[in-house]
Amino acid sequence: MITSIFSKSKPINFLIVFFIALIAFFAAVLRFDETELSAIYIVKLNFVFLCCYLSILLTDFIVSKNYLSQKSNYEVLFFSLFLLAMPKVFLNIDIIISNLLVLLGLRRLLSLRTQKETIKKLFDASLLIGAASIVYFWSILFFVLVFMALFFYSRNKIKQWFIPFLGLFAVVIIAMAYSAVLYDDLLASMDYSPQIGLDLSSYNSVQFIVAMTMLLSFGVWSSVFYLKSIKKKKKNIRPTYKMVFASCIIASTIMILSPKKDGSEFLFLFSPIAIIITNYVETIKEKWFKETFILVMVITPFVLLML
Repeated sequence: MITSIFSKSKPINFLIVFFIALIAFFAAVLRFDETELSAIYIVKLNFVFLCCYLSILLTDFIVSKNYLSQKSNYEVLFFSLFLLAMPKVFLNIDIIISNLLVLLGLRRLLSLRTQKETIKKLFDASLLIGAASIVYFWSILFFVLVFMALFFYSRNKIKQWFIPFLGLFAVVIIAMAYSAVLYDDLLASMDYSPQIGLDLSSYNSVQFIVAMTMLLSFGVWSSVFYLKSIKKKKKNIRPTYKMVFASCIIASTIMILSPKKDGSEFLFLFSPIAIIITNYVETIKEKWFKETFILVMVITPFVLLML
């Protein structure tokens, strides 16, 4: 049933995903957010949900434009289910905005395989990831993807290796100008005092343990098959698969380093791990096993809502 719906890209898939994300959103607001209602607060909530849903749509765009799946929509289903499993994601607007900017940057980097407008794409990606790091510092680690893209597509074009630094410089200049106008201080909008939090005690709850077990176990299992499948892909699209896996490693590193561990730090992982799991699901030939695999992923987040 589920496989027949999401095995092909259909408009109804995005409607289903929208409602799953909406349930996750209301679960976060009603269960975990104690902020008093106000007009500004409602506008903020709408903006937060819009950014999260745009992240889902952007993930689908990245997958479809870079041949990262067999034209299915499993990745958007998995992304929305991860939101449902960890609804506290909706309470951290900084990470939500930062993740959206990182995905926009990743989109530009993966499009480098066409070898068109290379300089512009490198600059855009560097600018977007740099802006993401202004919002949430540890997203600066995604800058590694820029140099991976340079290695895959422009390793012999030395001049292009300076472009990412121009993108970062542009972000700094814009941030300083913004600070000077609003705060009369050049550095007020840039909080580059990175903090690391290694205390995992906040994960000591049934909801976190089950959600993390689902996410990591399915993710690790799928990653094994994902890495094996890269060699079978066409040579020109192998770098895109490698960069998606690198995004997964970087997101995992951010989860470990994140100073505040409330579940929102997992958001960086949702998009790449959804793509990786999608690739694995598409290789499963036994229909009963595929249905069971997806059914477990669907049921688990809804069960967690009742805890």
